[in-house]
Amino acid sequence: MIQDTNIENRKSIGQDQEEVIAIKDLCKSFDDNHVLNGFNMTLYKGENLVVMGKSGSGKSVMIKCLVGLMKPDSGTIHVMGKNILELSHAELDDVRADIGFLFQGSALYDSMTVRENLEFPLRRHTERFGPDMNTDDLILEALENVGLAHTLDLMPSELSGGMKRRVALARTLILRPKIILYDEPTSGLDPITSKEIIILMQDIQKKYGTSSLIITHDVDCARVISERMILLIDGTNYVTGNFKELEASKDPKIMAFFKH
Repeated sequence: MIQDTNIENRKSIGQDQEEVIAIKDLCKSFDDNHVLNGFNMTLYKGENLVVMGKSGSGKSVMIKCLVGLMKPDSGTIHVMGKNILELSHAELDDVRADIGFLFQGSALYDSMTVRENLEFPLRRHTERFGPDMNTDDLILEALENVGLAHTLDLMPSELSGGMKRRVALARTLILRPKIILYDEPTSGLDPITSKEIIILMQDIQKKYGTSSLIITHDVDCARVISERMILLIDGTNYVTGNFKELEASKDPKIMAFFKH
């Protein structure tokens, strides 16, 4: 196995870069199925970090533990300096408000218009903007960021797959999160639309300075978007490095991810 190159890659990120997510020795089992076996991960402020793993490798379990939807058997999870395993429900909700989540299937409400889909998180978090919050302006700004201002009154059924993914991203952005979790952002999209989504993710990072954790099977997406990558194998962070380093590895377990 090649050595963890995290320290070397930090030079390009910045030695004093702030940690926004720190997962240490995370373990989670379901009966005799040991899904996570001491997983470690650090996401730095303003960074794009890609996590790749085969189906059933523990990516979804890791994400659920990260946002407090599942309790690990052991280990620690700090998000923006807070140990989420020790937070009350109200405190955890405050942390979640700073985390945007782009779901693999977009997860739009089919019975709501695009406008209503974007209004939904605003109604739950009015305190983030104060009494002068202008809902219409926030919705329009979010849709303009993804190039879909003209879809305000459309239903999800009237949108293409790529448009749904963009609207879902606009809904994620509307609360101006500090961290965005992308779950297979290009899954099910054609190559041209996938490229458009990747470019949009890069533009959002530059505009808002978000820290992004990207879960993907898409090697092309990882090549373009990642500043660092983690390969999740056998329940742990098998290797960390940049795309070129991992792609050049002769380790059979690593090579399996880069076969076309």
